[in-house]
Amino acid sequence: MAKKGKKRKAEAGDVASNRQAAYRYNLLDRWECGIQLQGSEVKAIRDGGVQLKDGYAALEDGELWLHNVHIAPYQPAAREGHEPERTRKLLLHRREIERLTGSLAERGLTLVPTRLYFKGSRAKVEIALARGKDHFDKRRSLKEKDQQREIQRALAER
Repeated sequence: MAKKGKKRKAEAGDVASNRQAAYRYNLLDRWECGIQLQGSEVKAIRDGGVQLKDGYAALEDGELWLHNVHIAPYQPAAREGHEPERTRKLLLHRREIERLTGSLAERGLTLVPTRLYFKGSRAKVEIALARGKDHFDKRRSLKEKDQQREIQRALAER
């Protein structure tokens, strides 16, 4: 039987997750977005050829775009393939985009992709409104993580 409260590295059904995002940023709010893809990109995502580490989302002309997300080329579609790091449009309701616009006006906030997964047959991206951590914040979160590990170890021995 699985231990209660144990955190998974990635949620079930995730194709890719950005674990560095929680280390680099304080994640404030999350949204689920659709993503506009080409056919070969969908096949490549199903194969797991996605890297979210350096990705970010930006508002341009009232639309939300995903930048620097690497989707590896799908080998069987060599001729009709896609560009691996092209910008991709994210799909959100107009009200949600307007809310994001207001939030991003605050200095120091950015949008980072945290997960990419399939919901039914559709690819979804979870983006988070994030504020960058200072160096001492990163040390503090590592220290808290070590303390939690020590507590769990002590409880397991008991």
